[in-house]
Amino acid sequence: MSVSDAVSTPWRRASLAAAVFSVDPLGSGLLIRSGAGPARDALMARIAEELAPMRLSRAPADIADDRLIGGLDVAATLRAGKPIAETGVLAAAHGGVIAMAMAERISTGVAARLAAALDTGEVALQRDGLSAILPAHVGVIAMDEGQDDEAPPAALSERLGFWVNLEQVGWRDVEPPALTPEDFAAARKLLPQVRNDDKAIETLVAIAAQFGVDSPRAVLFALRAARALAALRGETKVEPEDIELAAALTLGPRATRLPAPPEEQESEDEPPPPPPEDETPPDEPPEQKGEDNTPRELEDQILEAVRAALPPGLLAALAGAAPRNRRSSAKDGKSGEEIYSMQRGRPLDARPGSLSKGRLALVATLRAAAPWRKLRLKPEEADSRRVIVKPEDFRIRRHRQKKGATTIFVVDASGSLAMTRLAEVKGAIEMLLADCYARRDEVALVAFRGRTGEIVLPPTRSTARARRALSGLPGGGGTPIAAGLDVALAVADQCRRKGQTPMIVLMTDGRANICRDGGSGRPRALEDALDAAKRIAAAQVAALAIDTAQVGGGGPDAPTRALAGAMFGRYVKLPRADAAVINAVVRNALPQ
Repeated sequence: MSVSDAVSTPWRRASLAAAVFSVDPLGSGLLIRSGAGPARDALMARIAEELAPMRLSRAPADIADDRLIGGLDVAATLRAGKPIAETGVLAAAHGGVIAMAMAERISTGVAARLAAALDTGEVALQRDGLSAILPAHVGVIAMDEGQDDEAPPAALSERLGFWVNLEQVGWRDVEPPALTPEDFAAARKLLPQVRNDDKAIETLVAIAAQFGVDSPRAVLFALRAARALAALRGETKVEPEDIELAAALTLGPRATRLPAPPEEQESEDEPPPPPPEDETPPDEPPEQKGEDNTPRELEDQILEAVRAALPPGLLAALAGAAPRNRRSSAKDGKSGEEIYSMQRGRPLDARPGSLSKGRLALVATLRAAAPWRKLRLKPEEADSRRVIVKPEDFRIRRHRQKKGATTIFVVDASGSLAMTRLAEVKGAIEMLLADCYARRDEVALVAFRGRTGEIVLPPTRSTARARRALSGLPGGGGTPIAAGLDVALAVADQCRRKGQTPMIVLMTDGRANICRDGGSGRPRALEDALDAAKRIAAAQVAALAIDTAQVGGGGPDAPTRALAGAMFGRYVKLPRADAAVINAVVRNALPQ
């Protein structure tokens, strides 16, 4: 089977990547982008058969630190009268593979623990008075069930050798396995004897650079994959086709750009003309020429193999230079920003603290006190199993919550195009509300016309409430942009007080003609609007300005562009946008 046939469908790419991973899983990993379904279940069942007799264990994405790396076994410690360590999931899985569902919810702390185990094959147990280095040479399967741009932490994804996508694979696409578990056992036995081609590293580094793959780990994973493919064939030498397939499986999904066309490469650095055929050096036997692929020919073949393995969606995204694998960051004040609470949310590891600041974590408190048990007992109490707890042992429960976002539409309801503009905004709001509940996001609408701005829809997650508030919204009259932005800033301030992260989306043609005091005059009205926009920037509220002007090129003198600059926000020119386009633009601008 050729390289293009081996990776011609998403299922074939995924099953081949899983097979290569199963031959050499320790210190590597498999990232599966797919929700729960028959295709993912079939792939996981196949991996379990291929890994046998290695152990495939499972762990939740929100696993606590004491379960992941281990800690003090309180019950055993109290019975024995001395500290007894409890083995964590990582150490217990030594020599096997850990599978984690909902990997997009893995915290940075858990990702760091997994990354350290993948890098070193060990886990450091340093908590509850215990200190030890335990072997944890494992492989990791991360099942990413996220929506849109949700993804596992980059620190973990980078250390997973293979990325596959089963989102478009149905049960009808599943093909039977071509290899048996005995084939994988033989391949693992043969793997230590497989030798790499000396020029493979140089070739793979060049290919990775052309596709914008900056991580050196990707090249190392490609080399490991080439050796595993050779072992599956029962050979001890890596062949060019092994390198092609390995590059397609490991470098293709990581590509961030398409290689430059050959014409551009030749124009930048033209190679010297080839020597005439009759000037072949006498010490090079003519019959040896063309016997093996030259490095340049091999590089071209691998380049085409990786290009053929690019999924259609990824190829389109790269061609359009669309951003990929974006991830939220709490530092950016984004939707989904994590805040800490003592009462509600996902439980975290307990931390030292006073009982006046939260609820007592009893087990964690006993863990902190148990190592000091013998030192705190009186001599005559040596046989007692009593544990003396002091204030410095107190551990307080902590929880993590997600901080939602509020999108505040500020819409120009003035002029002849007001009704069309408002109709499209209504559709975009309903689309945003369709999935905002799970993300704890809200949507609000401020309309300005005549001489004032008004809150048409207060911040809400209710689609029914939004439809009632938006029905029959009037339009026409003057354009008081300053009044609309002032009202939007007040709404944003209220959202912040409720713990939300606001973002203002201004939709206007920028032709302000009503001042703050209700007077008329375009120059002064625009000056007031710019002042209101600067106040939004000073309040550090994220902003997006959508220019709906039917004429004009949106150049540097466009009034809406000037408003976007004053707000320190993004500017988008959409003179004929429908609801779907507006929703897409806002979702792209809204911090995820």
